[in-house]
Order: sequence, then structure tokens, then C-alpha cells
Amino acid sequence: MKRYKQILIGVSFIFAILLFIWGYNFLKGKNLLEKQILYYSVYDNVSGLATSNPVYINGVRVGQVSRVYLNPDLSGNVIIKMTIHENFPIPENTIARIFSADLMGSKAIDLVLGNSQTLARSGDTLQSATEATLKEAVSAQVKPIKVKAEKLLSSIDSLVVAIHTVFTESAVENLKQSFNDIRKTFNHLENATSNIDTLVDKESNRISSILTNIDSVTYMLKENRTSIANMITNLEQFSDTLANTDISSTIDHANKSLAQLQLLLTQINEGEGTLGMLMYNDTLYIEINKSAEELNKLLKDIRENPKRYVKFSLF
Repeated sequence: MKRYKQILIGVSFIFAILLFIWGYNFLKGKNLLEKQILYYSVYDNVSGLATSNPVYINGVRVGQVSRVYLNPDLSGNVIIKMTIHENFPIPENTIARIFSADLMGSKAIDLVLGNSQTLARSGDTLQSATEATLKEAVSAQVKPIKVKAEKLLSSIDSLVVAIHTVFTESAVENLKQSFNDIRKTFNHLENATSNIDTLVDKESNRISSILTNIDSVTYMLKENRTSIANMITNLEQFSDTLANTDISSTIDHANKSLAQLQLLLTQINEGEGTLGMLMYNDTLYIEINKSAEELNKLLKDIRENPKRYVKFSLF
């Protein structure tokens, strides 16, 4: 019985040692009870990635980081050893990208699967990439805003200098005067508007009458549109007739007649011809008057003494 207890104690001790070894390796990212595939990746900076951080494929945890150490070649690069528990085919051009797994900045590795037909084998080194940190992302977003803010401040500074240069005492005084003139203009407009309103109120009956007359004229035009159309047609025909008439020849004849009339008037004004002599030479006028007087005397004498001039004989 005593021997049995010793054996049981020994077995329990060995089991405890094995359990300790398994737990220690599990905490380090090694599961001795599962088949494990190892991959490596080299980074310039792991941004806080540590042992036991998870490894994901499309959001599914497939392993963990089993070791993080500096490259023995003293280059300063960091080598990451990943233990994959899932027997999932991984192309050889897959990228191991370090990213922030939560808002607290915990790091993890995301295996971005490639498209190569050749699969990576255990112990291969995968391509590496690092997601921008929150600080870098914020800096990238803020940098354009910073540049624009600097340009805006520069523009504002130039504007202030320009305003300071422009707004001298005389300029301010002119500006005040301009505002006063604008105020006066608005007062005049207000008075004019008030006068127009008063005029409209007083002359509302006349305005109504004018609008009525306009409406009547419009109605008359509407009712006589046929006559108006005929009138326009007649005017068009008259215009066509005038266009077809030899107006130039008529104007030439008129010009010739006017020239002859002008020549006749010129001769009369110069005293040429009978009519001209009659107008400008009183001798002919006097002789005509004398002849008329002698003729009147003769006619009077004939009426008073007809026997002197007419003899009657019956036999």
C-alpha cells in the first residue's frame, strides 16, 4: 500500500511538471498538443507588438505571436515569430500587417492573403507591413488643415495690413460721409415712395378709369383684329405697288419741272418777259391804266351819244 502511494505521488509530480511545461509554453504561444506552423516576418518597428498578441485572417484568430526579438545582424530590424494553429493554406505572397486591434492601442497581426498559387511553408518569412498609428493617422488628417490654416493666417495678416493701410483718417471720414449719403438716399426713396402711395390713393379713380379705357381699347383691338389685318394687308399691297412703280423716273420729271419753275421765277424776279416787266416796270402798268381810262371814256361817250357813232337809215 505504501509503495502504491509512492507511485501515485511520483506520477502526480510528473503530471504536474508536464502540466507546468505545457502551461508555460501555452502562455508563450505554444500549444504542444496541436500541430503548429511557424512563420516569420521582419519589421523596422513593431509599434508595441508583444508575445501572445493574436494573429488574424479576415478577422478570425488563427494563431498568436510566439516571439519578438531583434535581428542578430545588428541592423535594428525586429523579427516576429508567429505560430499558426489552423491548417489553412497561406499563399507565399501573403502580407503580415501589424494593426491596432482596439482603441486602447493593442496590436495584432492581420495576414492579408495574396494571390500566389504557391503556398508558404512552415518557417518561411512573410512580407511585412505596418498600419499607421493613431498619431500618424491624426497627423496625416491634420496636416492639410494645418497648411490651410497657415495660408489663411497669412491671408488674414495681409488683409489686416491692407485694411490698416486703406482705413486712414481721411478714408474713414470719406466712408462716414458715404454712409451719410446712403442714408439720405434711402430717406429720399422713402419720401418718394410715400408720395407715390399718396398719389395712388388720391388718383385711384383716375387710374381705374385709365385702366378701364386701356381695357376698352384692348377689347376694341380684339374685336377689330380682322379689319386691322385687312388694313395691314392693304398697306402691304400699297407698299408692293410703290415698290413696283418707277418712282425714280417720276422724281426726275418732278425735278425737271421744279427746275423750269425755278428758272421762270428767276426770270420774273429779274424782270424778264411780259410778266417780269409787268411786276418790275411801272411804265407798262401806267400805259395799261391810261388805255383802260381812254376805253372807259369811249364807252361812256358811246352810251351818252350813240348817234355819233351809229347811223340808222330806214330807206
